Amino acid sequence: MKNTIFKLTEYVYYFSLLVLLILYLFPGSLIGYFLYGNLGQQPNLITNPIGSSINHLIFFSYITVLVIIVRLRIENIFTNYLFILFISCILEIFHLIVPNRAFELYDLIANFTGVVIILLINSFIKWRKHL
Repeated sequence: MKNTIFKLTEYVYYFSLLVLLILYLFPGSLIGYFLYGNLGQQPNLITNPIGSSINHLIFFSYITVLVIIVRLRIENIFTNYLFILFISCILEIFHLIVPNRAFELYDLIANFTGVVIILLINSFIKWRKHL
């Protein structure tokens, strides 16, 4: 049962990476299209003053949690924390060349913040276990 849960988590992680690539590199907002019928409208998961950047923070927090879980069993380039930080940066930079997308510094900061917050929480939990 435990192996099945880890395997499922691994599949969810890799599927989430694929979804991330599609959503980032598609010329327009696929989620905006499905929710509002408008490729130009970015959805806000939570109403906030920084706009859709909160979506970035939530997704990169989620994907970092998955990396932490998958890393318990499999260590490779795709389950490395630096890979997640790298991909968060490179995908946002690609918005400079993807049509109908725009590079947003707040999105990049939100990407990094999502990863770093989860890594800090994970480090704190590990530290507490050693006390």
